[in-house]
Amino acid sequence: MVNKKSGLILLMGVALLAGIASALFSDKGTKSSSPFSSLGGEFELMGNNGPVKLSDFEDEKLVLMFFGYTQCPDVCPLSLTNVARAIKKLSPEQAEQVQAMLVSLDPKRDTPEVLANYVSFFNESFIGVTGTKSQIDDVVKQYGAVYRIVELKDSAMEYGVDHSSRLYLIDKNGELVKLLYHDSKPEEIAQAIVATLNQ
Repeated sequence: MVNKKSGLILLMGVALLAGIASALFSDKGTKSSSPFSSLGGEFELMGNNGPVKLSDFEDEKLVLMFFGYTQCPDVCPLSLTNVARAIKKLSPEQAEQVQAMLVSLDPKRDTPEVLANYVSFFNESFIGVTGTKSQIDDVVKQYGAVYRIVELKDSAMEYGVDHSSRLYLIDKNGELVKLLYHDSKPEEIAQAIVATLNQ
């Protein structure tokens, strides 16, 4: 188990560094204020109330996005709890300008309805989105994330999902502007949100 986790951590580190290096050193004739200009971008997945596009929130809300799944035993609940606590630290006006979003890496079990019930436990404003495996893989690649399905022998769950655990802060222009650790304190998350809103 230790070796598997070490391998995943190494894979996540390589993927993240590759994405950042590409963003910093590629020259496509345009300049961006974001060091993550080669990461991110538009996508469309399915929420409980229908299709959800990143551009749905353009000019109105910044998006705090996380890749995970509803049966995650530790990392996902911790992350979503900290995000919920961070949003409570904001003023009502600031909170209205934030959309927290869980992108499921387990489309087999995480239907839009299951996701909606799960994320609402943390905050009623949170949304969960899913899609086909191909659609999810495209978004995972866009954002430099990684995941893999892991068989769980002698478990009723049958399988789990090892996944990278960053929080992606996306501004109102749809640009990725900051990466946060999954265990960032609510105060840190709130500060990052306020700083982005004030830009």
